[in-house]
Amino acid sequence: MWARFESSSLKCLLMCMLEVLSHALWHCQYHIVWAPKYRYRVLRDKVSYEVSKSIRIYGERLGCEVVELNAQLDRVHLLVKVQPKVLFLSW
Repeated sequence: MWARFESSSLKCLLMCMLEVLSHALWHCQYHIVWAPKYRYRVLRDKVSYEVSKSIRIYGERLGCEVVELNAQLDRVHLLVKVQPKVLFLSW
């Protein structure tokens, strides 16, 4: 599959996906699904907005990038790009 790409376009593709630290290249993304107890449908209107806003603020505080965030009535799907130095359990 990789043989179809020219080396310059492949290099550009990889560099667009990867992040750079002083000694490493990285691409760490996590898909997190959060649900309230018993999956009650409580994530409506203002509650959904506040949950989304709080997740984005907390992500910025940790130095993470929220790639995608989808709040449904009974759960929140979250795709987060996390630096390797951040402990995943702190999310």
